[in-house]
Amino acid sequence: MSDDDYIYDEATGEWRPASEVAAEKVAQNAVHDAAGNVLADGDSVVLIKDLKVKGAGQTLKQGTVIRSIRLTDNPEEIDCRHESIRGLVLRTEFVRKR
Repeated sequence: MSDDDYIYDEATGEWRPASEVAAEKVAQNAVHDAAGNVLADGDSVVLIKDLKVKGAGQTLKQGTVIRSIRLTDNPEEIDCRHESIRGLVLRTEFVRKR
């Protein structure tokens, strides 16, 4: 794709640069935390409220730091590990980027 390529945007009814349309698609698919910060693989997050973990019989407290998150196909969920819990999936609405 060169800088001279244009794509017809059906939503606005205009011809727009392809690079601009591609940048908007990336921004729409970005994963955001509770504060609106963009999350990426390997980021550390902090829990913003106490969470009861189903099946583990324990509660993760507010302020707990979760390191090395991984993004999933669902933009509302992240995959992470905690010292005592493997295979933990958290909703992005309960975390804040550290």
